[in-house]
Amino acid sequence: MPDEQFNRRLQHLMADHQSLIDRANEIAPHGNGVFDRYRHPVLTAEHTPIFWRYDLNPQTNPHLMERLGINSVFNPGAIEFDGRILLVARVEGCDRKSFFAVAESRTGVDRFRFWDDPVVLPETADPDINVYDMRLVQHQDGWIYGLFCTERKDPAAPRGDLSSAVAQCGIVRTRDLKSWQRLDDLRTGSPQQRNVVLHPEFVDGKYAFCTRPQDGFIDTGSGGGIGWGLSDSIEHAVIGPERIVHDRKYHTIYESKNGLGPAPIKTPDGWLHLAHGVRGTAAGLRYVLYAFMTALDDPARLIHEPGGYLLAPSGEERVGDVSNVTFSCGWVAKSDGRLFIYYASSDTRCHVATTTVEKLVDYCRNTPPDPLRSYACVQQRIELIRRNLSLKR
Repeated sequence: MPDEQFNRRLQHLMADHQSLIDRANEIAPHGNGVFDRYRHPVLTAEHTPIFWRYDLNPQTNPHLMERLGINSVFNPGAIEFDGRILLVARVEGCDRKSFFAVAESRTGVDRFRFWDDPVVLPETADPDINVYDMRLVQHQDGWIYGLFCTERKDPAAPRGDLSSAVAQCGIVRTRDLKSWQRLDDLRTGSPQQRNVVLHPEFVDGKYAFCTRPQDGFIDTGSGGGIGWGLSDSIEHAVIGPERIVHDRKYHTIYESKNGLGPAPIKTPDGWLHLAHGVRGTAAGLRYVLYAFMTALDDPARLIHEPGGYLLAPSGEERVGDVSNVTFSCGWVAKSDGRLFIYYASSDTRCHVATTTVEKLVDYCRNTPPDPLRSYACVQQRIELIRRNLSLKR
């Protein structure tokens, strides 16, 4: 009887998991013309394989209990590889430790399936306590690089302080997303570095990075803003002075913090960027996504800066482990111009939004910038109203 119950429960678990993996996704109605959201998340904790979470041996787990639970799957890097879209997702166990795992899909919007084994990330001489939020980039030098946040306990923290940490940028590279070579962590003048992204091309013969210099693990302090720096080497990457590409501003969607998402996309009109902006509210921090463009001849020079956010938490996206958050580490531009934006909501699940590179460039070039004052915002809107009303006459 116990074996029958075990087998029956296992069959139900496997059937439910297969049904979830096979579920088709569909575009949610009433889009804004810039991008389309989809009805279902593309990755959740329930998408992880049953054999990651359960001991499937009835002798050692007769009640078929979950032994190593998964809390959430979020903030994936993304790349197109051998005709498939691969996401390197941040998977967080119930023990709060994050690791990376690869999920693949033919469509890019549904039927994502994890590879059997998580990513085995080599450690440095100073082991990471936690790793997360990998940005993937196919670089001009032929390697696929993954840049991620490596977190360690702050050695200067007072005795008994078990939350202070130091965040820096870890770097790995691969040819196949199965075997990963660990390089030295990025060195900069900033005491904290998160959201570091490798530019996909050499700049002046050097490796170029978008950074986010920060004074503290959580608070930006006098730091913040999306930075830019060059390194002679990638194996031992060192950046000197950082030039700020996109700074924080008072009473904007990125007044508290901002950081680049995935690596920028090269277009005839400039480099297309996706970033997150953070502001404080009475309910806590609110994370949204926004876009901007920089010049082809100088990727650190801002040329288009549409005002406001591109994408913000909506519906169920607003609720999760860290509520009111949308965050992106990955997007994929297809050869036909389609653009798949992968984003997480509330540090819990992964979603996709689709558009085209052409549409997003149009959005950046023709959406007015934030005039930074209420009166000027009203004048900006009245100008749009007057133009529209004149079309009816």
